[in-house]
Amino acid sequence: QVQLVESGGGLVQPGGSLRLSCAASGNIFGIYIMGWYRQAPGKQRSLVATVTNTGNADYADSVKGRVTISRDNAKNTVYLQMNSLKPEDTAVYYCNAWSLANLIRKEYWGQGTQVTVSS
Repeated sequence: QVQLVESGGGLVQPGGSLRLSCAASGNIFGIYIMGWYRQAPGKQRSLVATVTNTGNADYADSVKGRVTISRDNAKNTVYLQMNSLKPEDTAVYYCNAWSLANLIRKEYWGQGTQVTVSS
């Protein structure tokens, strides 16, 4: 099992910045990709960004140029640096990880952290 614990959410004004963190623990050795998803009220959960264990990152079009995902393998932590935040970025942000072990893939989710962009 893998446990994912997010931190860093909060209230920020439009144009501001936040950095989210997600610490992975447990059986982490099979994790090959981690990422962030978000879910706004009344909307489906959607991809924000992912990063592989080799550092390859991918971003949703809506956040490109404003968001950077990074990964510290030594700390088993993935970060999401968000700049130039907009009210439409308001959502619960979830950390996600996929692991592969013994040819079995498993998906894990954190409990989420609220990000509110408002003046």
